[in-house]
Amino acid sequence: MKFYSFWRSLASFRVRIALNLKNVPHEVVFVDIDKSEHRSNDYADINPQMALPALVLDDDKVLTQSLAILEYLEETISVPKLLPEDTVGRARVRALAAMVAGDMHPLIVPRVQRYLTEELKLAPEQKTAWLRHWAGESLRALEARLVRERETGRFAHGDNPTFADICMVGLVTFATAQGIDLAPYPTTLRIFKTAMALPAFAAAHPLAQPDTPAAMRKT
Repeated sequence: MKFYSFWRSLASFRVRIALNLKNVPHEVVFVDIDKSEHRSNDYADINPQMALPALVLDDDKVLTQSLAILEYLEETISVPKLLPEDTVGRARVRALAAMVAGDMHPLIVPRVQRYLTEELKLAPEQKTAWLRHWAGESLRALEARLVRERETGRFAHGDNPTFADICMVGLVTFATAQGIDLAPYPTTLRIFKTAMALPAFAAAHPLAQPDTPAAMRKT
């Protein structure tokens, strides 16, 4: 498999975690969004949406959209399971994942940020306020559910990582980068720390990637 990734991409972060957890052999192809490499003809041939990530299977079929890729990996590689056995549990995990990947993330992706600054001419502090607002909205909603619902355990659902945790760690990582105070979200922060203590999560962190700028890279 070939996995097209960018270090700062939260969607790529999600897929990196799943690939690590399921121990999937793959080749990583780095696509530098800051240099607009995702807009090249070569990458557009792979993913006409020109968004990351993309996963090219051994038979050259192309998968896009991080949640769809997670579903594919879950359906084709049975261990470890990243969705609960019961239907209600699976629905809950998918909902928690979608709160981040479907509701919040589309509002803060680079193309939206560029539109805010290049087309709408927002000042840097206005763009920052936009990003913090939507990350904060997502954190508040997620914390409320995690606190009140009995299915929450060591992780967002029970005692093993699921799609929900894979998505949630990206939200917390982004919030941290934006200087958001996480003290009001103790359950979310606890689960984040539990997940990031796992090697599969830690190795997938944006600051631990080979294409991360050297000055920012975690060792």
